[in-house]
Amino acid sequence: MNKKLIALDLDGTTLNNRSEISVRTQNVLTTLRNAGHIVSIVTGRPYRNSKQFYTQLGMETPIVNFNGALCHLPNQLNWESQYHKTLDREIALDMLTLKKDLDIHLIAAELRDTVFADNYFVPYSDFFPEGKKGASKLTASSLKEDPTAVCVFTDAENQAYIIEKVTARYGNAVEIRTWGGQTPCLEIVAAGVQKALGVERIAQVYGVKQKDIIAFGDEDNDYEMIQYAGHGVVMKNGIDSLKQISNDITEKTNNEEGLAYYLENYFGLI
Repeated sequence: MNKKLIALDLDGTTLNNRSEISVRTQNVLTTLRNAGHIVSIVTGRPYRNSKQFYTQLGMETPIVNFNGALCHLPNQLNWESQYHKTLDREIALDMLTLKKDLDIHLIAAELRDTVFADNYFVPYSDFFPEGKKGASKLTASSLKEDPTAVCVFTDAENQAYIIEKVTARYGNAVEIRTWGGQTPCLEIVAAGVQKALGVERIAQVYGVKQKDIIAFGDEDNDYEMIQYAGHGVVMKNGIDSLKQISNDITEKTNNEEGLAYYLENYFGLI
């Protein structure tokens, strides 16, 4: 079998609904890495709250964060193949005005290694890994550079309305992605940013052909990645629109170790 690039979404895919990687999943991914395949995380999360999974899996490969806005190699700060696409600072600050009219719990401007939040609302347990000390107040004076992304947390039933308002306000200047599994986030990034950009970059670095890319996802933000991969797989718990463009669907959900089960069968590990 040719060397494969296995691109893994985190929330709702590699992680269960408790934000955990099972021992079985970890063992399967280790076996595949030892067999010479490339395994990379491709997530909407910033690195600060995906780092623990990268470390747990003992990874040394590039990771894609912020839905494709950042592709980097954590152990090499000056990795020559990295890229970082940012959002206009003025858009990030202007979004604070939306909160007055919309039911939004939290607006957070994400930089590569820093987060600025308009308040200390915790959407999920590891969003602020260092607690309050890890979050700076989001204001015009504190945000001095273009952020990588802006994350908006609200109730699921409000998301469609907020997407409509953000799209009407900023038009083609932004992309809006949804991720987060049980705690959904609307992530606003620069136009053209998508997970497939990061997957393509990693494939180029390792000389993996598009037909040898296997990608796993479950949500709206995985669309282009699933479409781009030679073999795009959607979780059983994934959204219907994603399943319609996939090459395959797992038989089990993320809470049933569906990723591990699928890989064991696909690579003949059982």
